[in-house]
Amino acid sequence: MQGTMTRYLLLLLIVTCAIAAYAEHYKWQDAGGQWHFSDRPPEDGSSFEVLDVPQTPRSMVSARRGGEQHRPRHYFFNHYYGPAQVELRLAEASNVAPEPRLPARFVIPGNSELGLVEFGPEDPTQPFSYRLAYSLVPGAPSTELPENLAFYPPFARNLIFPISQGLDDAQTHQDAANRYAVDIVMPMGTAVLAARGGVVMDSEYKHPDTGKEDERYLSQANYVRIAHDDGTMAVYAHLQRDSLRVVPGMRIPAGHWIANSGNSGYSSGPHLHFVVQMNIDMALESLPISFLRPEGGIMDPDRPKMLFGVLPGAQ
Repeated sequence: MQGTMTRYLLLLLIVTCAIAAYAEHYKWQDAGGQWHFSDRPPEDGSSFEVLDVPQTPRSMVSARRGGEQHRPRHYFFNHYYGPAQVELRLAEASNVAPEPRLPARFVIPGNSELGLVEFGPEDPTQPFSYRLAYSLVPGAPSTELPENLAFYPPFARNLIFPISQGLDDAQTHQDAANRYAVDIVMPMGTAVLAARGGVVMDSEYKHPDTGKEDERYLSQANYVRIAHDDGTMAVYAHLQRDSLRVVPGMRIPAGHWIANSGNSGYSSGPHLHFVVQMNIDMALESLPISFLRPEGGIMDPDRPKMLFGVLPGAQ
C-alpha cells in the first residue's frame, strides 16, 4: 500500500554543462557528385564548407537510481581518474527526508562510484516528491595552498619561448579558474612535457587545430589534466589534435612527453595554455605559480617575457 502511495520526481541537473559548445565538421562534394560530412577536411584537396555543429559537453559524473522503490538511493560515478567533489542539494522537495540531510558535499575517488543519498517520506502515509540537483568539481577540497608552487617549464631545455600572457593578466584570463594561467607561444607540434609528475585525470584529443577567437569554442580545446600528489592539478590546453601520448589513469614523471602544442579551441594562434588549479570551496581556483630556471632559482611569469626550458628532451 505504501509503495502505491509513493511517487517520485527526479531531475538531475549538471550545472557545469549549461553552455552549448560547437564542433567543426566539414562538408564537400567529390568528383562523382557524392556529398561527404566529416570531422576532418578532405584529404584529396577538394574544396569544402566548414559547419559549426552544436554539441553537448561531456559530463564527468553520471548518476543512477537504485535501492527500493519506496526508498530510492542515488549513486554517482566520478569519471575523472582522480578525486572529485560532488555537492547535492534539493531543488524541490515535498514530504521528503533525505539521508544524509542536504545540501551536502562528498568526495568520490577517481573512476569510482558511491551511493551518496537515500530518500524516504517524512510522513510514510503520504506521497513524496523531490528534484535532486548536483554539481561536480575535480580535485579533493583544500583550504591551504601548497608550499611549493615552482614548476618546470613544460618544454625541453635549449628551447626558448615567449610568454604572451602572464599571471593575473586580464586580457582573456578573467575567471577564477584561469586568472593565474600562463600562455606560452609555441610552434605547432612542439613537444609538451609534464611540468610536474602525477596522474593523468582527464584528456581530450579530437578537436581540430583551427583556433578561433570566439568564446563558443572555449570547450573545444584539446587538453590534459594531471593531478599532483599535493592536491594541485595542472591543465595543458590547446594541444594538437591526435598528439596525446598519455591516457587517463597513467602515472607519469616530470618531463614525460604528454602531447604536442597546437591551436585547438578558443585561440588566436598556436600556443600552450598552462594553469595550475585547486578545488577550493567547490570551485576551481588557479594558483600563482613560478617556473624553475636553467641556472637555478625561480622566475615569476607575471608578465610577457622569455621562458627558458629546463627539462631534458622528450622521450
